[in-house]
Amino acid sequence: MVVLLTGGFDLSVGTMIALSSVVGASAMAASYAAMPDLVWLAIILGVIAGMVAGMVIGAVNGAGVALLGVSPFMMTLGMASVGFGIALYMTGGTPVYGMPVQFGDTFGFGSILGLPAPVVVAAIAISLACILVNRTRLGRYFYAVGGNIKAARLSGINTQKVLFTAYLLCAAFAALAGILLTARLDTGEANIGAAMPLESIAACVIAGVSLRGGVGRLENVVLGAIFIGLVQNGMNLARVESYLQTVVIGALLILAVVADQIRLRMQANMRES
Repeated sequence: MVVLLTGGFDLSVGTMIALSSVVGASAMAASYAAMPDLVWLAIILGVIAGMVAGMVIGAVNGAGVALLGVSPFMMTLGMASVGFGIALYMTGGTPVYGMPVQFGDTFGFGSILGLPAPVVVAAIAISLACILVNRTRLGRYFYAVGGNIKAARLSGINTQKVLFTAYLLCAAFAALAGILLTARLDTGEANIGAAMPLESIAACVIAGVSLRGGVGRLENVVLGAIFIGLVQNGMNLARVESYLQTVVIGALLILAVVADQIRLRMQANMRES
């Protein structure tokens, strides 16, 4: 959502998730093997390594888009291929094992105050993002840059810094998702984020985030993500094949984009009249 608000795209979300999973799991397994008595230190080092790996992809995306003026579509598409290749090269296409059992038991299947740990972490991340987008100057800058980048620049906003920060934040949240998925699977996987770019964009567009930038609300995006999850869970219960599920998600994305275009045309006609 943050990247879409600035008028950009990020097609490397799945790569960030995969790379954070592979790097985090590898670092955690190596640390645990070297320091079997320091379990939580190994977990912390693995989590930090995974977060950094994902955010490096976001930093490169931000630098390419903000500083070099590369198209967000081409920049993130290229980095998606680069990151995915690195993840496959590191693992040879096989899962990464050897992480402490406590990692999966705590962050994958544990509970905090009676709630599943991934739900608590997601709630904290959503709360922080809500404060950032709705209550800070940087959040207003995201909307301003996406609405009219030239006007934002003339208003004194450092548009390059705003764009770079948007891609870095996107990478941070994606890397966090990769760490949580790694805890759930108890392995580092290079293929876990393959469908995430489509699902993340679909959740945003269904929730009313404009592909032109400058329009969208975080609360609606959360509901959009929940809706996508409910649709997928319903298809799983109905025993719909996974290949057909991608067809449904893609169709929902197309319908949402069409609805957004119709809304924009109606608004333009109302202004003209």
